[in-house]
Amino acid sequence: MRAVLGSERPPVSCLEDDYAHCEAVQRAHGVSYYFATRFFPSEIRRAVYALYGFVRYPDQWVDCPHELFPADAAVEQKVRAKLDAYEREFIRAVCGEWVALPPLRAFADVVRRYKIPLRYPLEFMDAMRMDLVRTRYASFEELQTYTWGSASVVGVMMCYLLGATAPQALEHAATMGLAMQMTNFLRDVGEDWRRGRVYLPQDELARFGIQEPHLAQGIVDHRWRAFMQFQIERCRKLYAEAERGVPLLPREVQYPVLLGSRLYARILNAIKRNDYDVFRRRARTTYAEKVRVALLTYSEWRYSIITNRSASRV
Repeated sequence: MRAVLGSERPPVSCLEDDYAHCEAVQRAHGVSYYFATRFFPSEIRRAVYALYGFVRYPDQWVDCPHELFPADAAVEQKVRAKLDAYEREFIRAVCGEWVALPPLRAFADVVRRYKIPLRYPLEFMDAMRMDLVRTRYASFEELQTYTWGSASVVGVMMCYLLGATAPQALEHAATMGLAMQMTNFLRDVGEDWRRGRVYLPQDELARFGIQEPHLAQGIVDHRWRAFMQFQIERCRKLYAEAERGVPLLPREVQYPVLLGSRLYARILNAIKRNDYDVFRRRARTTYAEKVRVALLTYSEWRYSIITNRSASRV
């Protein structure tokens, strides 16, 4: 992330190294999804690494701006300028020009090869800019004006990598992105509060009798537990709706997509295990739990294929 945008081109640029860089970024920061990504066919797996690398950098800049610009009063303006430069360099890369950052080179290659409409990565960048100025959302519907760009379009772009771009497949993928983003929001309430953000619908907090001082103090009482149970139940419904789109995908990519969904949903279980304390304890899944989920999910997926085949012969 310290590379300088627009620096001079080195004598040799190895695209394979760019993809490897993106894989390292996902391995370090997207543990659950990296576990599932390894089950994709090699070419698709490589493209998924590039997509993750592309979205990770702006997300990190927006979430941790003072790591880039310590003790700088103009940090918001500087992060916005960095996002703008990143977007310009991305467009240059898509047009075939050389740029300095490895994830831009790798993802531009993916955009061209998989014919991803440019509107989707640009909508993602718009959401990152929204994060600089918007810290509260009145309702769940209003929150989705942010989650569309920050997460749903990522699910849509995944569909282009997986070769499933029918409208119904895109709709389910967008829902999967929303489910995963909402899971992140529930897991990271404490971290987001310390960054000055609340990604929880204000009207729903009020309905359960929760005010912002409760978040500031990290109060976990019957009101907070009831609120979190409501949020988790909605997340589970979103995952269930999203998974209805898995049969629309090519067979060779169905299992890793389903596994990614199941692994991410397990974070909700971890939140419950922590007695809904998302202020002091980070909800995590262990490697052993990931392996168990992988085996159970594979058995379920294989059984569904066999059942569907048998039904088709009747």
